[in-house]
Amino acid sequence: MYKTIIAINLLLLFTTTLLLAQSKYTVSGRVKEKSSGETLIGVNVVLVESPNVGVTTNEYGFYSLSLPKGNYTLRFSYIGYEQKLIPVELKSNITLNIDLSEGTSLQEVVISAKKDNDNLTSASMGSEVLNMKIATKIPVLFGEKDLVKTIQLMPGIKSNGEGSNGFSVRGGASDQNLILLDEAPVYNASHLLGIFSTFNSDAIKDATIIKGNSPAQFGGRLSSVLDVKMKEGNNREYQTSGGIGLISSRLTIEGPIQKEKSSFIVSGRRTYADLFARLSSDFKDVKLYFYDLNLKANFAINDKNKLFFSGYMGKDVLAANNLFGSSWGNSTGTLRWNSVLSSKLFSNTSFIYSNYDFNVGFKGVGSEINFNSNIKDLNLKQDFSFYPNAKNTIRLGFNLVHHTITPTKAEGTDIVGGKNSRKGLENSAYLSNSFKASDKINFDYGLRFSSYNILGGDTYNIYQNNELVQFVELDKGKIGKSYYNLEPRISVNYRVNKTASLKMGYARNTQNLHLMSNSTGGSPTDQWIGNSYNIKPEVADQVSFGFSKNFNDNKFEFNAETYYKSMQHQIDYRDGADINTVPDVESELLYGKGRAYGLEILLKKNTGRLTGWVGYTLSKTERKINGINDNSWYNAKNDRTHDLTAVGIYNLTPRWTLSGTFLYTTGNAVTFPTGKYILNDMVIFQYGQRNADRMPATHRLDISATYERPAKGKYQSSWSFGLYNVYGRKNPYSIDFEENKDNPQKIDAVQTSLFQWIPSVTYNFKF
Repeated sequence: MYKTIIAINLLLLFTTTLLLAQSKYTVSGRVKEKSSGETLIGVNVVLVESPNVGVTTNEYGFYSLSLPKGNYTLRFSYIGYEQKLIPVELKSNITLNIDLSEGTSLQEVVISAKKDNDNLTSASMGSEVLNMKIATKIPVLFGEKDLVKTIQLMPGIKSNGEGSNGFSVRGGASDQNLILLDEAPVYNASHLLGIFSTFNSDAIKDATIIKGNSPAQFGGRLSSVLDVKMKEGNNREYQTSGGIGLISSRLTIEGPIQKEKSSFIVSGRRTYADLFARLSSDFKDVKLYFYDLNLKANFAINDKNKLFFSGYMGKDVLAANNLFGSSWGNSTGTLRWNSVLSSKLFSNTSFIYSNYDFNVGFKGVGSEINFNSNIKDLNLKQDFSFYPNAKNTIRLGFNLVHHTITPTKAEGTDIVGGKNSRKGLENSAYLSNSFKASDKINFDYGLRFSSYNILGGDTYNIYQNNELVQFVELDKGKIGKSYYNLEPRISVNYRVNKTASLKMGYARNTQNLHLMSNSTGGSPTDQWIGNSYNIKPEVADQVSFGFSKNFNDNKFEFNAETYYKSMQHQIDYRDGADINTVPDVESELLYGKGRAYGLEILLKKNTGRLTGWVGYTLSKTERKINGINDNSWYNAKNDRTHDLTAVGIYNLTPRWTLSGTFLYTTGNAVTFPTGKYILNDMVIFQYGQRNADRMPATHRLDISATYERPAKGKYQSSWSFGLYNVYGRKNPYSIDFEENKDNPQKIDAVQTSLFQWIPSVTYNFKF
């Protein structure tokens, strides 16, 4: 099937290049926010004389529109900002930079970050742009505003557990999500074992989640892309903002380095629950906290060239009585060079560094043992955006990534030797086009070529039926086994009428890195491994169909999508696997295929004093692995039949905003014991079929209220009050099985619940 799709992609791309020969002039430039100088992503630039002709600004605020010679009026519009009408006399190529001012209405909230009818006109499928201002109003655990928690409220995106920041998208595992922070991959996007995410909302400018049908410039994961971009910093005046909460505080400082030409932003956050715990003598030697730091600077070399540097560093620390200590964290760095090569051609060159490191240590009498794992990337990315005319936007580029992966290894007083780091080279090249075929039909299509080369420096075992049959010893500098894949993708939007549209899409994605985990929520101890002589690239083919309908002048938006995804080379553990002490985790793995299908429904109210959405997902996710469940289909760990979410935000007065969320989810698939026997005075449980049981359902209501205090000069402040789990539902975190103390013949199921009636108070300020 995918070969046919490739042929269609190439034919369409060839056809559209024939349209580029007309002699036209180009108006191009950047669009910025007036108060801060921040570039704005996704601004709609449209001809007033012909509203179907237009473009949107890219992720760096750049736009380009080619038109025949003549006089035009351009409309610049962006949700939450006042639109501008600019007359243009086009008789040569011109540069037109625009500043937009934020809207002044206090009584109306805009919940969408996209243009009014983007769901009707865009060919992209399964994509949501998050409005960061709305994300800060949604009630969350401990009052810490959280980007990932907001994403989990969208249909098709499922939280992996109570309090967890891990999420699965359309049947994918948590490692099948590509999470990017200013283009740098983040391998563990959570703090405090999943209670908080790594993303400090004060430092975030824009975030987009794409569920499988991603543009060709994204790759390397099967299920989704979460593309997060940091703020650039105010280049017109200095600002300080922050917040003080019950268990954490944050502070952000930004301002110009050289006014109008360069700026910086520094944003930090830390929890301090451990400081209060130390007031008790029982916890004086306990450490439990995280901190993170975001920083970014940009420099305008001239009108056409700009440099950016952004970095992130975060770490979690957990220790007790000098006998146990654990720390884990991410660090990333991105150096970018934007260049306007011509009025139609925009270039972005990025050098990217990413590192995730985990350490845990135990001390005893005369002995010490430490465990460590690490994954480090060095990445070169080149991307070009070409705007040949008003109907086409072409993107092409390449990406070269060098991986250094150290699986969990032990070092200590009684341990000799350890595991070597493994290296891999992951490369890709891509070409795509957004083509406005007519007023009714839009296409997004592209082709991505990816490869993965195993590099020397370690010995690779080859297994058959979990038995070692051969090994390959690769010297440094040598290239071992290589894998190559073509990844076509296409989506089509047909505008039925002014208020409705139909969509369809197909995408193939491949994945060369894999997370070995025993849990659905994810743990710092989970191991990343690359392709090997046993592990092949995971492959997913997804077909989706959608319908969108807007009501009442785009105030209400209805979207429905159904999808079917087939997955190859899926990985699971054999029964009784031991991944913590086994010398080679690959000896414990089995391989097979998977499938996921479902229906997602989203109803949104985008404007007015009351805004919000209701989302519902009906889905099924299964695996078929040779050696598990008699080689029959079984439920994946993240299979959940029903997910329902409701979000409401109400502007009660110009100063008071009320909000609430409700969610209901079917319990995750699990394997419970079906019997027991006694061996050497120990109780041994017998288990049935894999993931044939269910955890209890989860449901919860959260509420919050925000009071905006009257501004005093430049000083602005607000109070946020919240209550997590209003009616005190004891949602399941885990279920353990124990012998009944009074009747040894009886087994008790003991449920552990984490959070019940968690209040929060946060004071926010800005000056």
